[in-house]
Amino acid sequence: MTVSPLPFPGVDGPAADAPRREGLTVFVRGLTVEAGIGVHDHEQGRLQPLVIDVTLELAPAPVERLADTINYETVAAAAHAIIAEGHVGLVETFAERLASACLGDDRVQRCTVRIEKPGALDAAAAAGCEVVLAR
Repeated sequence: MTVSPLPFPGVDGPAADAPRREGLTVFVRGLTVEAGIGVHDHEQGRLQPLVIDVTLELAPAPVERLADTINYETVAAAAHAIIAEGHVGLVETFAERLASACLGDDRVQRCTVRIEKPGALDAAAAAGCEVVLAR
């Protein structure tokens, strides 16, 4: 039995029925950080856990090397930079700042940041928000 290779655009020229790139999604899920966050008096001067999910939608493009995509570490670094700036009153503010930082990379077309604040609400696993920013 002979197996014929799959047609890849650019290798032997584009095949009529070759798949078309429609997008690329890069994500970071469950990034747990300790942040100065909250508006209540008892939240001032202490760190609290946040669980962060970030989804980045990029324009469709070939990805052959790290420079062709978003490095996950830059997402984590952006979150840590926000923490380093000092106390943030609202989870929503933190999420918007992080989404804006991610949109600083021109390849990112849309960014969704979801943040959970465990322990923020009695009898709930977590409370939080989701922010979506797009170009």
